[in-house]
Amino acid sequence: MANFTGKETLMLNYKEDHDHEFHEEVEVLTETGSPYQLIVWNDEVNTFDWVIETLIAVCGHTPEQAEQCALFIHTKGKYGVKNGEYDELKPMCDAITERGIGATIEITA
Repeated sequence: MANFTGKETLMLNYKEDHDHEFHEEVEVLTETGSPYQLIVWNDEVNTFDWVIETLIAVCGHTPEQAEQCALFIHTKGKYGVKNGEYDELKPMCDAITERGIGATIEITA
């Protein structure tokens, strides 16, 4: 299952009693996003470099992605660093907490 929100465009045709015809495009949600989010919490112990290194190693982020996430974590207090299925995120959450960084999994829906 893909982890994104997909949309399909449908063409709806209407014909009124007066022989007037018009078309309307409607976007229909065809796939829901990932139901869980891996949250990393800010603290006063771990350095930016350690958080960045962890996000690269554990979550597969690029250095730029990891740095942006670390800034959001620092300024917002927490940040959803990865979306996915619970079974995919649980080992990542465990690996992050084993490195001394606070992490949880939350339902996004």
